Amino acid sequence: MASRYQRQASITRPGNTDRFSPAACALLFCLGLFTPHCVAADTAPALRPYTAQYKTTARGFDLIVTRTLEAEEGNRYVQTNGGKILVVGFHEISVFEVEQNNVQPISYVYQGTGMVSRRRELHFDAQQDQISSLYKKAWYALPYADGTLDRISQVVQLRLMLLANPEAPRDITLRVADRKRVKDSRLLLVGRETLQTPLGPIDTLHYQRLHDDAERKSDLWFAPQWDYLMVRTVHIESGDPVEMIITSATLGGQRLTAN
Repeated sequence: MASRYQRQASITRPGNTDRFSPAACALLFCLGLFTPHCVAADTAPALRPYTAQYKTTARGFDLIVTRTLEAEEGNRYVQTNGGKILVVGFHEISVFEVEQNNVQPISYVYQGTGMVSRRRELHFDAQQDQISSLYKKAWYALPYADGTLDRISQVVQLRLMLLANPEAPRDITLRVADRKRVKDSRLLLVGRETLQTPLGPIDTLHYQRLHDDAERKSDLWFAPQWDYLMVRTVHIESGDPVEMIITSATLGGQRLTAN
């Protein structure tokens, strides 16, 4: 029987002839912000399943994005993320395992939907020291190294790091595999802030990602009282902001409300 992951998104492999086209929703959602080095710990913090909805605003359009984390057999998890506006949308799936505090990615699929579509994939092969990456209909072989994650599982890894270290690291170097390369990212702690959200005021940790391009800026807020669930992001590129803020969520089966 096919797994839940296989039912939701079929995976192509190098050599397949599936046709993919550019997507029209590139600026509607911005997530690829982390890829951490491994974190050692004797006991892993609990990683509770959740479902969260976010209002995403870009270029005058509003999009409701739903993100879920589900536990499968053993130590395997599935993270999904997606939304749709009119005929344009996207769906992402990341499958990974967690050993102690370390996320070990297995595969990642991004599928754009609408009049045109874009598909990206990543397949992690530790035995072959290689990551197979599908980008613009071509496959690329990227170098594999411990701590290299995809655009979605990287957020899970960051949350695990914060759960294991409530002091909140001030300077984090992270790594992500995306498209044709593997790159490092650096995040600096801006501070602790009380954020006004549709759920009420929430205490958060505010991180900012550094970019080589002065026209790009990325800020992220995480809620310690909610297992460091991401509650807001703001990404600015070429003067165009993309903002995402939480509107509703359940964590471990409990509906979240601001205290």
